[in-house]
Amino acid sequence: MWVSLLILFLTVVLVGGGYLVLLDREIVSRFEGRRWRLPSKIYSDTFSLYTGGPFQGDHLKNRLRRLGYQPTKKRPPRKGEYRTGRGFMEITLNDFLYPTGEFEGYPVRIEHVQGTIKRLRDLREPKKEIYSVELEPELITGLFELVWEERSLVSLAEVPEHTVGAVIAVEDHRFYEHFGLDFPSIARAVVANLEAGRIVQGASTLTQQLIKNFYLTPKRSFSRKAKEAVMALLLEIRYTKEQILEAYLNEIYFGQRGAQGVYGIGEAADFYFGKSVKKLTLPESAVLAGLIRSPNLYAPHKDVARIHKRRDSVLEKMWGLGMISEDQYMEATKTPVEVRAFHPEHNDAPYFVDYLVRELEKEYSLDILTSEGLLIFTTLDVEMQNEARNSVKKGLERLEARVPSLKRSASDDPGKGLQGCLVAIEPQTGFVRAMIGGRDYKTSQFNRVVQAVRQPGSLFKPIVFATALAAGGQPTGFTAASILQDEPIRIRYERKTWNPTNFNDQFFGQVTARTSLENSLNCATVWLSQRTGLPKIIETARRLGISSPMDPAPSLVLGAFETKPLEMASAFGAFANHGVLTRPRAIRKVLDKNGTLLERRPMELEQAVSPEVAYVVTSMLQGVFERGTAQSASSRIRVPAAGKTGTTNDSRDAWFAGYTPRLAALVWVGFDKPESIERSGSQAALPIWTDFIRNTSDWLVTEDFVPPPGVVFREIDRLSGLLATSGCTEKIREVFVEGTEPTEPCPLHPDDSMDKGPGKGPRKGVFRKVLDWFR
Repeated sequence: MWVSLLILFLTVVLVGGGYLVLLDREIVSRFEGRRWRLPSKIYSDTFSLYTGGPFQGDHLKNRLRRLGYQPTKKRPPRKGEYRTGRGFMEITLNDFLYPTGEFEGYPVRIEHVQGTIKRLRDLREPKKEIYSVELEPELITGLFELVWEERSLVSLAEVPEHTVGAVIAVEDHRFYEHFGLDFPSIARAVVANLEAGRIVQGASTLTQQLIKNFYLTPKRSFSRKAKEAVMALLLEIRYTKEQILEAYLNEIYFGQRGAQGVYGIGEAADFYFGKSVKKLTLPESAVLAGLIRSPNLYAPHKDVARIHKRRDSVLEKMWGLGMISEDQYMEATKTPVEVRAFHPEHNDAPYFVDYLVRELEKEYSLDILTSEGLLIFTTLDVEMQNEARNSVKKGLERLEARVPSLKRSASDDPGKGLQGCLVAIEPQTGFVRAMIGGRDYKTSQFNRVVQAVRQPGSLFKPIVFATALAAGGQPTGFTAASILQDEPIRIRYERKTWNPTNFNDQFFGQVTARTSLENSLNCATVWLSQRTGLPKIIETARRLGISSPMDPAPSLVLGAFETKPLEMASAFGAFANHGVLTRPRAIRKVLDKNGTLLERRPMELEQAVSPEVAYVVTSMLQGVFERGTAQSASSRIRVPAAGKTGTTNDSRDAWFAGYTPRLAALVWVGFDKPESIERSGSQAALPIWTDFIRNTSDWLVTEDFVPPPGVVFREIDRLSGLLATSGCTEKIREVFVEGTEPTEPCPLHPDDSMDKGPGKGPRKGVFRKVLDWFR
């Protein structure tokens, strides 16, 4: 019998000891390994305000609201606040960890007149004038595995003593006296639970709470509580009180910020008070400590009176425990509860984020992106993104209302409905400022900006004209005033005959190159391409960033090949940037969780076409608004702009790509499975582009396209393309690459200076000389 009992005892000891070893290993692996999976945070670009720059109060207030700034009448505003008056706005900037280092917020005054910033002042020294200031970037989203737990890790040394005291007072006032289990509290809880016949009261110490959150499920049961108790004892044996307390302060849940869970005292200090944990006051610390028991019940944004009462009870307990004096208690309870405003904004840019993640995954694994807390600073402008989303949404709805056959019924697959995309790029930097990859991300995650391959149609024509301009470097070379033949044309290619035609089968005979491009004349463009050469046109397209396959077929020049919208947007951006192609980029910098720079994405620049050629093309595309296929939009945009419509066969694709000196944007409209939308690019895509540019022009610099050295201007006759005379009735100020400008007067409208005798007409043969380059 004794042998059996001994064996049983040894078995229990061995099994129990083995179990304790397993629990100990579990504790060590988590506590000394990676305690938390920190989601990477994706930020927008900063927003610059500078002397002489645009000022649009409503847009700026939108940005401030999304960043959590509150309006106030106090002077000066506190951090995270702003106030407005006639001709001025004062903002006290928040602290922020920029890629360049930690930024200490300060008050700034913006003085503006008629939509322009006249002066910026640093209010720390009222007479000190500054010339620029940046608003901090906006948080777009986080990259996380299952749940978005947002944390800002802090060390115990950073947490004020009164903050630690408030937490201990309300959660475990005997924390420094027990070894993980508080037996008097356990006894009281056992009695209460036995009387109730169920678990109604807990006696968890701070250590036990940490064990529950770190290792166990929240489900209440006796077996789980037993395991929790054992692990709490093991944790206290292994680690110091300070180590346990620091882990607890970083682990605890403090509420919700939209989709984000607010975890840890550091993140809570920022969310509720807009400050770092080291700057928390005693009343603020009591508020946070009071939230721990039930963050949703006591949420300050829901019920200030309730959290005020809860805070005072925390302060009273601290006073009763001797942590604070009576004077401190009385002063703290008189302080109103003021928390940072929370506006549940949705900075949704899902297509942009997908594009960004694909770029990031070239350098970082998905595990790193969802666990290491990287800070990813992007090129996105949230205000511009919102305008782009609204423009696409309203534009497609408007088109469906005008053409009811385009609207699919509710019973149809929503993924088969009319679609559209928009991308906006800053030409000088390649920064992707806005990206709308489709009508509704929830319905379709297919990003048409970077994944769709569609025929660009007439959108490709500016590249044909740029190639001809680049080839015409001699005095008789090709210019915007050169005469093209717009007439039926037949081309033999690979034993086939191709007969291109114009819209509505209309032909205009002899037209200038400008008129041809402004009105998107197919036959004139094909006629030009046959004299320019398809290999040269393809070479130009490659230099402009179009990498899609292109066969040297005659129909190529009318956009009869497939490419991606982002490639076409980049090409138009190069025309806006003096012929310099800047490759699109979405990432500016990547930092680790401590702010150390991991990666900086440099600009990739290439001189695709000469500045002179780019400017002449831009001038011709400005004419698209003035006299051509985009004339309907000219009165609706408030900034200088150039652009081109595009429509493919049977109206399966509708495009518009255009640019201002500071922004290039492209819109595509169509069905994913190609079918006619019964409207052209000017009818379907142009209105969306126009809405977007009109709504963003308030904070774009209003400037004209600057002509580079090497171009000259001449007044010419629109019909002949030669120097205008006093007899010409349709004159235009034309731009030329220097050395290619015309030198002979218009023969169609002679003035008195021309050599005429009785019965003689204008000199013969002059008109024909404009065709010499093509002979």
